[in-house]
Amino acid sequence: MTEHASHILSAEARRWTLLSAALSLLPLLLLLPPLLGGVFAVVALITALLAGQRVLPGPVRLLLVLGMLAGIYWQMGARPGRDTGCALLAAMLALKSSELRTLRDARSLLGFALFAPFSAFLLDQGPTTMVLAVLAALSALITLQRLAQAEGEAPSPALGGQLRGVGRLVALGLPLALIAFWLFPRLSEPLWGLPDRAVGKPGLSDRMEPDRWLDLMADDTPAMRVTFNGAIPAPEQRYWRGPVLTRFDGRVWELDRQAQYAEPPQVTRGAPRWDYQIDYEPTDRRQLVALDLPLQAPDGTHLDANYSLRSNAPLAALTRWRLQSSPAERYLQPLSDSQRRQLLALPPDLNPRTAALAGQWRREAGSNDAAIVNRALDWVRSSFAYTLDTEPPGRDSVDEFLFDQQAGYCQHFSSSFVVLMRNAGIPARVVTGFAGGQRNLYGDYWVLRRMDAHAWAEVWLPQRGWVRVDPTAAVAPERIYDTLEDRLNAGGADVTLEGRWAQLGQMTDYLRRGWNDLVLSFDATRQQQLLRPLGIDRLEPAQLAAIFIAFAGGALGWMAWVLARGERERDPLLRAWHRMGRRYARHGLAREPAETATDWAQRVHHQRPDPALLSLSQRFVQARYAGTTLDPSLVRDLQRHRPSTGASS
Repeated sequence: MTEHASHILSAEARRWTLLSAALSLLPLLLLLPPLLGGVFAVVALITALLAGQRVLPGPVRLLLVLGMLAGIYWQMGARPGRDTGCALLAAMLALKSSELRTLRDARSLLGFALFAPFSAFLLDQGPTTMVLAVLAALSALITLQRLAQAEGEAPSPALGGQLRGVGRLVALGLPLALIAFWLFPRLSEPLWGLPDRAVGKPGLSDRMEPDRWLDLMADDTPAMRVTFNGAIPAPEQRYWRGPVLTRFDGRVWELDRQAQYAEPPQVTRGAPRWDYQIDYEPTDRRQLVALDLPLQAPDGTHLDANYSLRSNAPLAALTRWRLQSSPAERYLQPLSDSQRRQLLALPPDLNPRTAALAGQWRREAGSNDAAIVNRALDWVRSSFAYTLDTEPPGRDSVDEFLFDQQAGYCQHFSSSFVVLMRNAGIPARVVTGFAGGQRNLYGDYWVLRRMDAHAWAEVWLPQRGWVRVDPTAAVAPERIYDTLEDRLNAGGADVTLEGRWAQLGQMTDYLRRGWNDLVLSFDATRQQQLLRPLGIDRLEPAQLAAIFIAFAGGALGWMAWVLARGERERDPLLRAWHRMGRRYARHGLAREPAETATDWAQRVHHQRPDPALLSLSQRFVQARYAGTTLDPSLVRDLQRHRPSTGASS
């Protein structure tokens, strides 16, 4: 059976439907891996163009489906997760336009397409995703209006009129949405868990292996934002401590898992003390960072034996942490024999030249460990260079770096330095985290990007304990050849233009931080403190529920009243007449339900002489019931008229 001719999509309705579907798909495509998102966009475009001419054959659609599934497997593997599910949704939506023939198909496509912007919030809750999702929803509402007009064979109204109609609908539902956001009781923990991401977001890892860090260091997106309350650490003190790596197999450094469950050693603290707040971007890992050394772990986290801070739950969303740190002057507990053996352990028969040099330095320095550390730093200053362009490591990677290449980045410097120290009999370990940070010009906070990831060393010195040593920072400035900033700024861009882009980037980040503060960080704790300015320190769940029910009930009542009133008074003439009647009702001259407009005007005139009201009632009756042409001035006169001030009889 063929579809009725009136149900076949017109060219204009088809264009609006495809535009709305594309806007819905866009925020999701932007969050998928770039290559995969580009492939889906091309498939969606080709499908829409070909399907507009004829129905795509089944084998062609099957081939496109298999191709996109292969792309998902190539980019994400076979492990299910949020990314995989969102990618499958995008793939299905890219092909959905191949079935677009009738008004029913168009509505089906729009309903299916609206899942895309909502699923995008599983991957990102930023303002860009929100704006794109709102645009997609508005476009879908306008398109649905046009489809309804087409089904009723009515002329499509002007776009401005449709926008005003959609705007009224949005304004009608916005109060209830805001009430639900601010007042609906939130749980401290999710009611159910979301599957892990198939493609993890970049973050600090429990492993450090050759060349893997370049992926993290090449990412200039923010990793965290820090607000200091009081003193700001000097640049040489802004080391943000992350995983501490102690196990080395000759190629890869790894975290000691047992250290995660041990208590941190006691230390005496130095000055100053820093008080700060971290807004940590999601990484889907558990590792946090803190300035050396955190005083205590905030709720929901714990400190391990290396003063490394870890969250009890994966950091799948923006999180906020209040911390205090101060440097350690001295570790009070000596290393145990087992700890010392672990921190001196090296794989046998590797890096013989490094072992020989370390043995020579030990014989010359005697028991002076600090002299060996300083000698190694002097060697770095005089002979080594910083570059990202390095050769793949061989079997004796440390020997190759120290004696042949003598050029690399933080991963090479920290790893080789620790191996050299261990060969000299000095307990040492690799510390990873972030270094530095850039102050935002428009807000009093600091931004650390993922490319600020850094690795340094710690050595155990008698009477002091663990001491931070950054061999990368010892490289002479004239031998820094190739940095991430150089690569990002390659191409000889104009300096002035570069500065303007930097200012724009800082302004964008400032706006993003405001969004994070207002929306994303509004959790159960902040909700319970919502009425603190009114003297109520904490709202209990029952109180929140009662407040929500009261406000939501009011919002729903208002929506029902407005909708009912709108249905009754779509006619501007009738609306103006009723408004005038309400003005008389405030003087005790309300119209009775069964009273006609003329009878009511005459009764009011007898009680309070009002010739203008008699004239307006006659004009209203003629325009409303006699079928005469509406005088545009009548609505204006009704709106302006006020009851007379004459005394009632």
